[in-house]
Amino acid sequence: MWCERGPVWPVATRPPGRYRCPMRIAFKEWAVVVDQLGRGEQILILRKGGIAEGRDGFQLEHEEFLLFPTLFHQQRESVTEAVQARFDVLKPSLPPEGRVRIENWVKVAASRRLECLSDAEALRGQHCWRDDVIAARFDWGRARNIFVLALRAYRLPMPIELSVLPAYGGCKSWIELETDVATQGSLPVLDQTTFDQKLSRLFSALNPAAAPLAPN
Repeated sequence: MWCERGPVWPVATRPPGRYRCPMRIAFKEWAVVVDQLGRGEQILILRKGGIAEGRDGFQLEHEEFLLFPTLFHQQRESVTEAVQARFDVLKPSLPPEGRVRIENWVKVAASRRLECLSDAEALRGQHCWRDDVIAARFDWGRARNIFVLALRAYRLPMPIELSVLPAYGGCKSWIELETDVATQGSLPVLDQTTFDQKLSRLFSALNPAAAPLAPN
């Protein structure tokens, strides 16, 4: 079945190498997914939106943001077997309950709303979620779709640990931290060539008949 794809949102309005500093906006995502982004194992996030985000669901409100790891209790069972093993290594080193460690921030390189589950399935192997998890997210809510964000990840010069405040809770994607996080001296997780290759693979999976899109 043919499905129309959603629009690609415009991003990267600042010259290369320029970014906001300091940052307060953070994006909540499973700790194991943040780890995959922070290690360069994947460059994309698939997001439907949480209950607290209202009738319109997820919206791309920011093009640069910190990654805020969360410990959703079922995340181990929701990722591929290979990444389950990585989660087992990662979990003992995570901060205690009530604390969060922030190590990375990202810039959005491209984004798209996927209106067909087959499009999301075409990204298999480029992320760590199980197929059934993606299908459940796609079907959840009023509209059958899911958003894909291609992200260039950067590593902070030093990780920071913060208290998890009540305002950070809830089923929502975006939060504003109570304190600024300095990003001077951050380095990209992947070199430009490797990132471009991964981005090209993502574009090709979503629209193999089209000419490759130039990375931002």
